[in-house]
Amino acid sequence: MSENSKITLGKTLKDARIAKGYTLDDLQQATKIQKRYLIAIEDQQFDELPGDFYVRAFIKQYADMVDLDGAELLKQFDSALPSTQTQEYVDKVNENNPETRSQQRKVDDRSLRLRRLIPITGIVVVVLAVLIGIWVAAAKSGHSTAKQNVDSSSVSVSGSSSSSSSSSSSSAKKKSSSKKKTTATFKQLSATTSGSTWEMKNAPSKRTVKLAATGSSWMSVTVGGSTTWQGTLSANTSHTLTIPSSATSVTFRFGNAPVTTVTVNGKKFDFGSATATSTTTSSSSSTTTGTTTTSSSSTNTTQVQEVTLEFK
Repeated sequence: MSENSKITLGKTLKDARIAKGYTLDDLQQATKIQKRYLIAIEDQQFDELPGDFYVRAFIKQYADMVDLDGAELLKQFDSALPSTQTQEYVDKVNENNPETRSQQRKVDDRSLRLRRLIPITGIVVVVLAVLIGIWVAAAKSGHSTAKQNVDSSSVSVSGSSSSSSSSSSSSAKKKSSSKKKTTATFKQLSATTSGSTWEMKNAPSKRTVKLAATGSSWMSVTVGGSTTWQGTLSANTSHTLTIPSSATSVTFRFGNAPVTTVTVNGKKFDFGSATATSTTTSSSSSTTTGTTTTSSSSTNTTQVQEVTLEFK
């Protein structure tokens, strides 16, 4: 600093104060700057001020109070004042700047929040790691238990697998056969005074017919227009025959229908809803050498019925 500049700055401020009629005490009360600092400014003793920042601040406040342009005065005597680039000056300006203080406060708040979040985040990570460990252990335990159960069940089942497979196969066959038998049904299509026509739905391909009688009864069985069997059954006797799978129907002729029963593949065929009464004559003859003797005889009244059963 040049001696001329120091005298000029201090003298300028002092002359302005005197011109305004202010004493140092008046200026101290108005600016709240201690009197010893005001004297140091007028004497250019800037080293006695609290710091570099206060030199320019107090000078500007002094100048404004005595109606001088403080900013212009600082600019005019800039070379005579402490540098504004010192760290002390920069820190003090930032401290006194509301916007800078707000930004600094935000930075501090963020830092504080981050410091608080670090332990919380650590706790959360530890809890998650524990939960994941428990879940993995439980999953492994459940898988091991399930595997043991499967192994034990396979051991217990393996001993009986061969017998159960054969029994299940025969059982399935029986069920299938039983299902076919039970699903076969008889339905009457028509009836006349001489007989009736029936339909067997879901008829099996192999048809076994059993004829039985509780009393003496003559009967015949016709398939495809040809008589396949005829004869007389005495009381409590039966006759069984097989109907060809290619046959679409069978016709029965009963001489004594009320005492006759018919079953097809074990299922009873109840045909007795239509009967007619007719008279039949029986005759017998005997032949001897050279002589023929004919005896005729007796006329009996029997119940004759013709029944046709169609397979569907």
